[in-house]
Amino acid sequence: MNFEFFIAKRLISAQSYKSSVSAPIIKIGVLAIAISTIVMLFAVAISVGLQQKIRDKAVAFNGHITISNFDTNLSEGAQAPIKKTQLFYPEFKEVAGITHVQAVAQKFGIIRTETDFEGLFLKGVGNDYNWQYFKEFLIQGTLPNYSESYSDEVLISEHLAKRLLFKLGDTFQMYFLKSDSSSPPSIRKFKIVGIFNSGFEELDQTFLIGDLNHVQRLNRWSKDQVGQFEVFIQDYEDLEAKGLEVYAETPSTLNAQTVKQKYPVIFDWIAIFDKNTYGIIAMMILVGVINMITALLVLILERTQMIGILKALGSRSWSIQKVFIYTASYLAITGLILGNGIGLLLLFVQKHLSPITLNPSVYYVSKAPVDINLWTILCLNLLTFTICVLVLIIPSYLIAKIAPVKAIKFD
Repeated sequence: MNFEFFIAKRLISAQSYKSSVSAPIIKIGVLAIAISTIVMLFAVAISVGLQQKIRDKAVAFNGHITISNFDTNLSEGAQAPIKKTQLFYPEFKEVAGITHVQAVAQKFGIIRTETDFEGLFLKGVGNDYNWQYFKEFLIQGTLPNYSESYSDEVLISEHLAKRLLFKLGDTFQMYFLKSDSSSPPSIRKFKIVGIFNSGFEELDQTFLIGDLNHVQRLNRWSKDQVGQFEVFIQDYEDLEAKGLEVYAETPSTLNAQTVKQKYPVIFDWIAIFDKNTYGIIAMMILVGVINMITALLVLILERTQMIGILKALGSRSWSIQKVFIYTASYLAITGLILGNGIGLLLLFVQKHLSPITLNPSVYYVSKAPVDINLWTILCLNLLTFTICVLVLIIPSYLIAKIAPVKAIKFD
């Protein structure tokens, strides 16, 4: 057995060590490492979870990449039509990693009731629409089923339903202005079959999901004309690269825009989460290191006579340093194990019961989402342990300054 490790093991298991003067300080050091680990786990898990949740909500309404006509101007409620017969539709075979392409169109209109009115976009979707995200958002009713025939079924957000006093099964009229301002508006009657809440209030109050056939008819388009294509990719990390590839593979008259380019303010905001997380990790590691240094110095002072005896017997300073580094490493590992155990338990509670809530008007989610990634947790633990051990080498050099004769007489 390694000599230094043997001595460290005896020091840790000794009963006198557990009841010594340094015991409370050592416990504080272990507790500091544990608390720091818990805080770091929460910072990383909630930061990543929140970014993924907000990102998925934006993708649900637009896809990862949007292909539209350069002449489109949604701020004025107008979309320039695109031919549906494209080489990249219904399958984008030219670019790898694309999972789905769907054709949609939007038309601005006004919902009018006896007491109120609301202007918003009717987003027309067809039988190729991917309902994966809206299944999670749906809180009442069912998802509509659109085919080649006209359907009056629509999905409305909870925000709009409360504002306009709508409930499941209600019908309403929506007014659409024509290009000729002198002509009376077109009127369509819709029935609410589902109510959703994405938590993304900015988009919830902007869109109503309906049948693509209605938008085509209102715009006087043919069945082969749509407003835009929404492209979904397999891996979000490849978004920018796939965006460039899609742009290169589309006709020169069409523009390809990623969801990050479409909502730059939102994605710049969530990118700040990473900087905050790095800051929290740095502070928590600093707190743990300071406490471990304090515990190590107390251990060295308490074992000064032992250090003197070992030196008198011929042990070198570095060999004795390793004894105390092993001891401090054991304490750090104890703190990490304790912190990971409590931290993961709390994260699983948050994941399944969600006791921590957030303001959806600020964070776009009502419950703090968590992402438990074992590889990230392992890297975080290795980083913390490595930094602690490397930093502990510095105060351990105090041992080299201790003279054997004075140390043996030390009281």
